[in-house]
Amino acid sequence: MKIGQTIKERGASLSFEFFPPSDKAGEDRLIANIAKLGILNPTFVSVTYGAGGSALKNTRQVTLRIQSETSLVPMPHLTCFNRNRDELKAILEDYRSLGIENLLALRGDLPEEAEKFTPSKDSFCYAEDLVQLAASLSAFSIGVAVYPEGHCESPNLEIDMNYAKRKIDAGADFAMTQMFFDNRYFYDFIERSTKAGIKIPIMPGIMPIANINKIREFGKKCGATVPERIIQRFERFGSTTEEARKVGIEVATEQCADLLENGVHYFHFYALNQGDVIFQIVNNLGLQNQEPKRLESSAWPGA
Repeated sequence: MKIGQTIKERGASLSFEFFPPSDKAGEDRLIANIAKLGILNPTFVSVTYGAGGSALKNTRQVTLRIQSETSLVPMPHLTCFNRNRDELKAILEDYRSLGIENLLALRGDLPEEAEKFTPSKDSFCYAEDLVQLAASLSAFSIGVAVYPEGHCESPNLEIDMNYAKRKIDAGADFAMTQMFFDNRYFYDFIERSTKAGIKIPIMPGIMPIANINKIREFGKKCGATVPERIIQRFERFGSTTEEARKVGIEVATEQCADLLENGVHYFHFYALNQGDVIFQIVNNLGLQNQEPKRLESSAWPGA
C-alpha cells in the first residue's frame, strides 16, 4: 500500500517513527510494541537509518519484520551520503523485490568528525538525487524531510525552500518536518511552501520530550528552537523521570491540539521507541483512526 495514495484517499494521516535497536532482544521488544500500535490504525510506521549508511542492515531487518509480523505499513529511511548511483540502485531494487513500496529519501547526517559536507567521488550529494533515482524505478511512494526553521546548513529560509521545492519536484509525494516546538514555525513554513507552489501533504514532525537537556542539545545541533516556556515547565515539574514523562505527554498533546484547531490533519510522531507514550498522546487527542473518540487507557496492552 503506497502512502501517498492512502493519504490522498483519507485526507489525513497518523504515523510513527522508530529506530532499529542494536540487539535481537531489543528488536523483538520493538516489534511487539509496534504491533500494539496497530489498534491506532496508523497510515504507516517509519524506520530510521544511521549516518553514513551504518544501519542499512538493521533498517532493512526491522522493516521486513514489520511487513511480515504486523498489519502495519513500513517505510524505511534511506540516505545517499557517500553512496554512488549503483549502490543506491541496488538497495532500491532489493526493497522493490521484497515488496517494500514506500521510502523516505534523505541526504543523511554528516559524520560527527566532519566539519562540512564533502561528498566522496561519484557519490550522490543531495536528497534530490536520491528522489530522482527512486522515482525512475516507478515502484515507490517517496517522502522527504523539510525544515520549518530552515536546514542548519542553509544560509537563509529562501534558499532552504528552494532546495525543498527541488527535491519535491523530483518525485516526492509527501513530506514530514523536522521536530519543532513552537507551532508558529510550522504555520510560517506552510505559508512559504504554498507561495512556492508546493502542493503535497506536509506532516508536522512531533517529538515528545522525555529528557529536556538532551532535546536542548539536539535542537542546537539541528537548528530546532526549544521555547523557554517549555524549558521552564520541565524545570518546575519534571524533576523525576516519571514527572518528565508526564510533562512531555502534556506538552506534545497541547502542541497537537493547537495544530488540529488550525486545520492540520497529518501527524508524524518521533516515537523514540516509546510506544506507550505515543499511545497516550494519540488517545488524549482522539486521533486514532482519525475519529474524534478515545480508547480506554487499559487498551494499551500491558498498561
